[in-house]
Amino acid sequence: QVQVVESGGGLVQPGGSLRLSCTASGRIFNINDMGWYRQAPGKQRELVAVITRGGSTSYANFAKGRFTISRDNVKNTVYLQMNSLKPEDTAVYLCVVASGGNYWGQGTQVTVSS
Repeated sequence: QVQVVESGGGLVQPGGSLRLSCTASGRIFNINDMGWYRQAPGKQRELVAVITRGGSTSYANFAKGRFTISRDNVKNTVYLQMNSLKPEDTAVYLCVVASGGNYWGQGTQVTVSS
């Protein structure tokens, strides 16, 4: 059984920062890509950023220059550093881990509001 658990969400003012973490545990081996998606109320889930096992990254246009994805392969953990947050970044942020199949976490709420 595989567990994927996100943490680090919360309430932040516009212009603020948050760092999300996601750790995969259990019977999971040779993780390939790790990524972050987000889903706002009434909107479709959208890709935020993805990172390969070798460290190559790609970002959605809205994330470029503000968000940074990184990972620790020893800890099976992926991070998302989010800076200059805007109210439109408010969403549930979900982690996905690719290892044979795709494993999703439950998500962590990010709310950007004054």
